[in-house]
Amino acid sequence: MLKILDQNSRRILKFPAVLPSQDVNPATLLRSLTSLSLSITGYQSEFFSTQRRNARESIRQVSVLSMLFTEIMEHDVSGLPDSAVLCFSELHHSFQKLLYLLEDCTRSGARVWILMKSYFVATQFLSLIRAIATALDILPVNSIKVSTEIKELVAMVAKQATKAKMEVDPDDDYAMKRVMMILNQFENRFEPDPIMIKRVLYHLRIDSWSECHKEIRFLDEQISLELLENNNERELHMFHTLAGFMRYCRGVLFENCSLDCNDEQSVGRTNLEILSCLNPEDFRCPISLELMTDPVTVSTGQTYDRVSIEKWLKSGNLICPKTGEKLATTELVPNLNLRKVIQQYCIDHGVPISNFHSQSRDISSTILPGSPACAESIKFLSEYLVRRLRNGSDKQKNRSGFEIRLLAKSNIYNRFCLIEAGAIPPLLTLLSSPDPTTQENAIAGLLKLSKHSNGKKVIINHKGLHSVINVLKTGLKQESKQIASATIFYLSSSQTTQTLLGEIPDAIPALIEQIKTGSSCGKKNSLAALFGILLHPRNHQPALSSGIIPLLSNLISTSEKPEIITDSLAVVSTLAESFDGSDAIMKASSLPLIIKTLQTSSSRAAKEYCVSILLALCNNLGDEVVAVLSNNTNLIGFLYALSTTGGSQAAKKARSLIRIMHRYHETNRSGLMANWDSSRIAAVGSC
Repeated sequence: MLKILDQNSRRILKFPAVLPSQDVNPATLLRSLTSLSLSITGYQSEFFSTQRRNARESIRQVSVLSMLFTEIMEHDVSGLPDSAVLCFSELHHSFQKLLYLLEDCTRSGARVWILMKSYFVATQFLSLIRAIATALDILPVNSIKVSTEIKELVAMVAKQATKAKMEVDPDDDYAMKRVMMILNQFENRFEPDPIMIKRVLYHLRIDSWSECHKEIRFLDEQISLELLENNNERELHMFHTLAGFMRYCRGVLFENCSLDCNDEQSVGRTNLEILSCLNPEDFRCPISLELMTDPVTVSTGQTYDRVSIEKWLKSGNLICPKTGEKLATTELVPNLNLRKVIQQYCIDHGVPISNFHSQSRDISSTILPGSPACAESIKFLSEYLVRRLRNGSDKQKNRSGFEIRLLAKSNIYNRFCLIEAGAIPPLLTLLSSPDPTTQENAIAGLLKLSKHSNGKKVIINHKGLHSVINVLKTGLKQESKQIASATIFYLSSSQTTQTLLGEIPDAIPALIEQIKTGSSCGKKNSLAALFGILLHPRNHQPALSSGIIPLLSNLISTSEKPEIITDSLAVVSTLAESFDGSDAIMKASSLPLIIKTLQTSSSRAAKEYCVSILLALCNNLGDEVVAVLSNNTNLIGFLYALSTTGGSQAAKKARSLIRIMHRYHETNRSGLMANWDSSRIAAVGSC
């Protein structure tokens, strides 16, 4: 009967308790009440950062009542009066809520939030204690077989519960007002006194980087839930404000603490799979925040979805929505490279474009800071970290790099503040650090900042491409090389950058070397980066000259990881678009491998890349390829299946291949008939 949700599976300060059924068995009800009582009294040993007196008084009253339930269970409960069963049902409902409340008051990472909700929480304690008093009023104690001592204790609890005053502790009230003062100082662009902040944190027992990080994680989770449910703007505002405040505390007040939280150690474990781990934020229109199905670029260089920007222009707006610059022209240039990447992303994820906008909506919301206090606290923190990067000790520089990679991990506004504060130039300098960890933190920070359009520009303007490629070639840790290749992918999103990367002699060979010798993650990241660079056709020749086709063919035929095979096929598909690429594929004898992969692979994306490759080979090399395909009697069946079950682009290409093969058969048949008729005429003439 007792069903208590795990504290992490429900919203904080939400109590989904239910009244027991009216016809519940009394013995079952009492067993469940006993179990609930034990759970509640178990919180006696728990630490309460706030609401200590209220929690202690509630637990004490339940512990007394638990003795009542235990003694009743020692006798036959089948004859309990209906009023007693009703009372126990009400108590069961109140105990469930009280247990939820105690869970929330001791919840990991929720200390600062519970502090700011002190009056609401105290009201909840009071409401529950009064509900217990009301239930005890209808309990016919004299009709129940229990000792006189228990009857007296129950009467005492009922009396105390009726008169209980569940108030906010003066120390909690003082700490809460101090937090409000600190947040007000942030909002007014005034950096608070660190001693005042430390006193508040001391009251909450937030005394380490790890504890501070838990608070941030909790607040971020609540922000995501609020955005998903779209419920309370006021609460969302406070969550954002407190998250910014705690990020400031983590970066400024605990910079000398040793890290003891395993979660953040994995921040740098970049696992960028080509077109399958891309961040959806990069595909969203800055106007509508939805997936760009038809991305176009305006004269300022910014990209928007065609429908959104056309609506903007038709409204009489002649400025760029994102930069505020006046548009030199209203011409919209299709961003075909980005469109291709978005389409393939959707294919790989099996996500219909119409449903894509529901994914990762929370990251899109981080374009804005959420509250003025949050905005200013992140600005102060960014400026502090950049000062440490420039003028701090080696240890401080390393720590600041780590904090930057964490701060910029999943928040667009944070990236903007760090870029504006000037984080990129000193991070580029740290790429040449002799310390492996410092170099890894620096390249990881640059990876996050390279996802922002301003970050890309700053990295390129400071000649950062060479520094990133140098880490890819000679990085002190394998993780640093992997992150460098992922950074190159994000930097290669524009044709200008693709051109610049192609002009750096070491860029493509370094990526190919990682594909040869890197870890699985390194291979995937390098394939992604190479894919980005090869979207510019002029970069095909250096890759082909480096022997990329035989290398990728070997990966396709030998790799045990389906994602590596799919990623390799994606790169081959891009190269096959040019005549030289198609020619290299034929010379490497890779055509049979592509046909076999199409027929045997279980990956939808892999099949679609194979069809793209075969169609490009037919278009570029003609009958040399078509003859081979036509001789494969099983191939036509796979193409027919794909033409009906594949994505729109794959189905279209499959139908094109089928038409090419049909034309080839018809041409050959008519040619044979013509040759046979000529032979007959010659034979008749000789008679």
